[in-house]
Amino acid sequence: MTEKNQQNNEQEEVGLYGKIISRTEEIMDSGRKNLDEALKKAGDELSSAGNFTREQTEKISTFVKRDIQHTVNNASKGKEAVKGAVDPKRIAVGAQSIFSKILTNTAETLGKWAKKSEQHLEFKTGEVTSPGALTCKNCSEVIHMTKTAKIPPCPKCHKTLYRKTY
Repeated sequence: MTEKNQQNNEQEEVGLYGKIISRTEEIMDSGRKNLDEALKKAGDELSSAGNFTREQTEKISTFVKRDIQHTVNNASKGKEAVKGAVDPKRIAVGAQSIFSKILTNTAETLGKWAKKSEQHLEFKTGEVTSPGALTCKNCSEVIHMTKTAKIPPCPKCHKTLYRKTY
């Protein structure tokens, strides 16, 4: 392969990367697909249009997914790692948008799960519960249930909402 052909191939792959990111973002915006499905659909559409081969779109889709996963994995390393990972000098604006949506969706999902989990740990005066510790949600007083029994009002503040802390 001549140097000129190699440069053209690199430019074509970089262009394809941007197109896959852009189309994946559009598909995910519609809310009908997860990342894997959106990447596959974007690649299928671009290869079906005849501009790129299926092998090219699969190859570049792998790179896009790798970069997204890398950014998500680095999110746990702190705010500065995320800022560096989505720096405009490193990644196209389309990729940043996808990363932002993934992180936002993940945060929303985790928030919903936390709320559901908290609801399952919430107990009220008058309910029957098994042995364990209950912490008053108003004053943080802990009562220890030594046997299965009805939950009394808080002995300190007389409120009726507890969190099971076992």
